[in-house]
Amino acid sequence: MPRSAPLLSCLFLSAFAAMAQAQPAQPLTLDRIMADPDWIGPAVEQAWWSWDGRQAYYPLKREGSGIRDLYVQDIDGGQARIVDGASRAGIDAARPVLDPQRTRMAFVRNGDVFVRDLRNGALTQLTRSDATEATPRWSSDGALVWRSGHDWFRWSARDGATTHAASPQAQDDPAAAPKPDLLRDEQLRLVETLRTERERREAQRKREAELRRADPSRAPAPVYLGKDVEIAATALSPDGRWLAVATERKSDDRGQGGKMPRYVTESGYEEFEDVRTRVGRNLPRAQTFWLVDMHDGSRRELSTATLPGIDQDPLAALRKAADKEPLKGARALRLEDSTDGLLWSADSRHLALMLHSVDNKDRWLATLQPEAGTLQSRHRLTDPAWVNWSFNEFGWLPDQRRLWFVSEESGHAHLYTVDAGRGRATALTSGRWEVSQPALAPDGARFHFTCNRARPGDYELCTVPATGGEVAELTQLGGVEDFVASPDGARLLLRHSSSYVPPQLAVMDADGGNLRTLTDTRSDEYRAFDWLQPQVVQVPSKHGAGTIWGKYYGPATMEPGRTYPVVLFVHGAGYLQNVSDRYPNYFREQMFHNLLVQQGYIVLDLDFRASEGYGRDWRTAIYRQMGHPELEDYLDGIDWLVEHRQADRERVGIYGGSYGGFMSFMALFREPGKFKAGAALRPVTDWSQYNHTYTANILNTPDIDPEAYRKSSPIEYAAGLQDHLLIAHGMIDDNVFYRDSVVLAQRLIELRKDKWELASYPMERHGYVHADSWYDQYRRILELFERALK
Repeated sequence: MPRSAPLLSCLFLSAFAAMAQAQPAQPLTLDRIMADPDWIGPAVEQAWWSWDGRQAYYPLKREGSGIRDLYVQDIDGGQARIVDGASRAGIDAARPVLDPQRTRMAFVRNGDVFVRDLRNGALTQLTRSDATEATPRWSSDGALVWRSGHDWFRWSARDGATTHAASPQAQDDPAAAPKPDLLRDEQLRLVETLRTERERREAQRKREAELRRADPSRAPAPVYLGKDVEIAATALSPDGRWLAVATERKSDDRGQGGKMPRYVTESGYEEFEDVRTRVGRNLPRAQTFWLVDMHDGSRRELSTATLPGIDQDPLAALRKAADKEPLKGARALRLEDSTDGLLWSADSRHLALMLHSVDNKDRWLATLQPEAGTLQSRHRLTDPAWVNWSFNEFGWLPDQRRLWFVSEESGHAHLYTVDAGRGRATALTSGRWEVSQPALAPDGARFHFTCNRARPGDYELCTVPATGGEVAELTQLGGVEDFVASPDGARLLLRHSSSYVPPQLAVMDADGGNLRTLTDTRSDEYRAFDWLQPQVVQVPSKHGAGTIWGKYYGPATMEPGRTYPVVLFVHGAGYLQNVSDRYPNYFREQMFHNLLVQQGYIVLDLDFRASEGYGRDWRTAIYRQMGHPELEDYLDGIDWLVEHRQADRERVGIYGGSYGGFMSFMALFREPGKFKAGAALRPVTDWSQYNHTYTANILNTPDIDPEAYRKSSPIEYAAGLQDHLLIAHGMIDDNVFYRDSVVLAQRLIELRKDKWELASYPMERHGYVHADSWYDQYRRILELFERALK
């Protein structure tokens, strides 16, 4: 059970600060580090408020199980307790949506829709079915709409009635006139009875449609969109009048998927899984956008021709160089998000759409007045590399006339507002730092968001008035993960963490006062360790990149005259931040770094170019050249260690997983001799084998930019290997396929390379889940470094 810690709050918060001082690590074992992380204690993964702001709910993983128990904590103190059985029926849920008057909130719990009256706490369950409801939205007059699949429903607060409001169908309209057919036309001309029966059927259908439209107690007539399309997204206006729809053509090629063998199975036979397609083999499907008038069922296609730059091809030069046909007409578009890419204002007067070009070089925030039916671009973000996967949030301000959104147009993600109909966007924040997770306060007067203003890895909770003004930092924790305001806006729950403290729950007043930590879920055993705190360091780039931020792990006191072997760690994903004050994704690796220091190594972990948290230019430095700027950063890291930390340049090793495994290859293959050993875990070896969504943003597609793939794929440089290499890969990895490592192994065999090995893990996917596999992999890494670097 978690410790509820109002009395321990001051001690716990001061401990966060004290842990910033470097301390010697006590003896660790590889077995302990790589054990099931339950021994550490569960992180607080999520939290939300009760309707009255008196309690907080949060799930915790049960030890030795995948089950999450739900806890409730009184904000003013007391012991946290499990919510179970019938008591779950009365609880609130995460991500509630407040009505414009702030008198009710709606939420989805276990797939059903509930409404809580904030004036008296009365809870009304609106649905109870096996279907999964989603996307509740309030209207200005207090009605609520939500969807089940793509069917939409509407509830009236005035009379409590629920109506089926819209039913779009990817089918042909059975009442539509058939296609011309000479034989059929001749039969109708020659046989009067056939002709008469047909006329009667059509009259009956017409009358039924009229009655259905006129009778509010009837379910709506289906909206038929055609059998040749699939419905990608829908959004019903809160007044129930308009339905926005995005469709995709079924005929668009999805590409050839792969088949992945599984060898260790319950059946005792080899089994095969269907897995993803490769980059360029399945371009994201273009979408077509429709507006349906639910009064009469009529629909019209929304033209995107008004979007600025839609007919310009940013890849024209590459197409020409690859001898490809030029792009004809407007570029294909998609919604940024199938759930939130279509967003009606509460008064139903405007629809906002966040649209991305399929090539992901442009993003438009567009609006539509349904009576006019013409899309109007309110903001265009264009990037010659690629528009970020993050920072695409947007929403309506309380006046329902202005939108807020996040954009990287200044080079860093910041918060903007723009009128739905006219004028330019106004920046609410600015500077060489990033706004993330913005949320309007319940009264709509200000935004809260996480920010890294002091330095890239220092995340605090910030606020700014919705009308513009001074940005204020409300915390000084360094590792704020996320937050949620109470329904009345008076207080904030926030999750925060530090290098060795998994995310914990705290509460504070909305102005930043009275901060108290509510939980400490760490185990006694884990808390007893005297962990070696990483030093945040700044490595100067010799390649014009400015500062490369890193985490350094080393002994508290260096022995005079001694030089130390070096291990460099490379984080995964590329676009990820590991040099921050938060609890790392790579918590096992951090403990392993403690062990390495005990064994006489020094360790450096860098947020190389491509990493998250440093702005647009840092993110896109790898465009069309993955593995090149990043390697320069690690070479600069070696120089810095030699100059400042008594590093031995002749004894350098490198390791990492996924993107880190890819970079380990690039280091050993492209700079032989500078890295005496490397471990490439679940690595990409050939980017043409990876997925489209990630790879095509950075390298375009292989058919029009083959040079970018050759330049960026380690297999092209395998001939350079001369040092010690460990390759480790899960055999049922459905992200980076095991095939990548197998094909590289064959290439190394053909090149007659030695000093390399391949370790295979039959029951592991991309993220290992078995402690035995973690132990075996890191035993091999440690033995590799011991052999090659000492």
